[in-house]
Amino acid sequence: MSISINGSILEGGGQILRNSVALAALLGKPISIHKIRNGRKPPGLKNQHRTGLDLAAEIASAELTGATNGSTEIEFTPGPLKTPGDFVADSVTAGSTTLLLQIALPLLLFTYQPSTIPSRLTLKGGTNATQAPQVDYTEHVFLPFVQRHFGITADLQVKRRGYFPKGGGEVVVSVTPLAQRLKSFSLLERGNVRCIKGIAHFAKLPGHIGPSIVEGATKVLSTGLAEMSNIPIEIQSQRERNENTVGAGSGVVLWAELDGGGIIGGSAVGNKGTDASLLGEKAAQDLLRGLNAGGCVDEWLEDQIIIFMALAEGESAVLCGNAGGLQMHTRTAIWVAEKLTDAKFHTEQLESGHTVIRCKGIGYCASS
Repeated sequence: MSISINGSILEGGGQILRNSVALAALLGKPISIHKIRNGRKPPGLKNQHRTGLDLAAEIASAELTGATNGSTEIEFTPGPLKTPGDFVADSVTAGSTTLLLQIALPLLLFTYQPSTIPSRLTLKGGTNATQAPQVDYTEHVFLPFVQRHFGITADLQVKRRGYFPKGGGEVVVSVTPLAQRLKSFSLLERGNVRCIKGIAHFAKLPGHIGPSIVEGATKVLSTGLAEMSNIPIEIQSQRERNENTVGAGSGVVLWAELDGGGIIGGSAVGNKGTDASLLGEKAAQDLLRGLNAGGCVDEWLEDQIIIFMALAEGESAVLCGNAGGLQMHTRTAIWVAEKLTDAKFHTEQLESGHTVIRCKGIGYCASS
């Protein structure tokens, strides 16, 4: 009998779909999801959601029904994992490649037969858009964090950028299967800011765009970090070759590395008519908000690590900077994890206003 998931709970977006299907595939639990993206306009599956479901079904030898554009209900019955393997997913549109990675990465970490051969994942679609992590955030914030704290080894290469609305990007990710269970971690002290780094990228636009983005970001950071003037700031300007992009576009991702092992990101995506220096300023302000919040992770990293905390062995703990409680995305990720696994989450509100998330993970391995 399948487990029924209400896709309109809490945040009610595509994250419920991605996390539910990934956990169901790993645990061998048939699920049905209804009211998918019920509050969105229009509701139901979009092309990128359907592509992600098809990808997960391929990796997990699953029977998938109802996965058509506009559908508000699907059924997913997993089989054995086909890992390690070589997989390709193409959203055709500018649908986010990083959201495709979110549904696939947990599956590629595990294999029934011990192997050091990495899986290769080729993702085609959008690489830099506003409604999903930019690929540079995934490469420089998310992946380094999960490697350090969970022991995950994954290498990401941007073969071609895909800006909205044309898409056409290509990202290749190599994921090494775990030799043991995901390790737990404790990250409760942020320490000082060690350095700030960043990438300002642009394609098929005038040459001054990149340096202007860097200038705007540096100006805001220098003012906002006046009391920490000795912090090194290194932001690269990166012009993409015309043949490496389908359409014109720009964006910037910044990240602050903390002594305690945390990392805070900030980003902005360019659009027609936006001054390049203002784009840099916007990303810097985003980064400063994350730093001023006082946590060891930013709000976007916070919700992405929940599924790995649930799968890890032992108790994990992380200090989050949300004075008003956890983000809706994070609460949703926790709800899904507790619905489908035996992981136990506990949140603690500190006198400082910060929140600590603790999780007793299930110590998952494929053979179990």
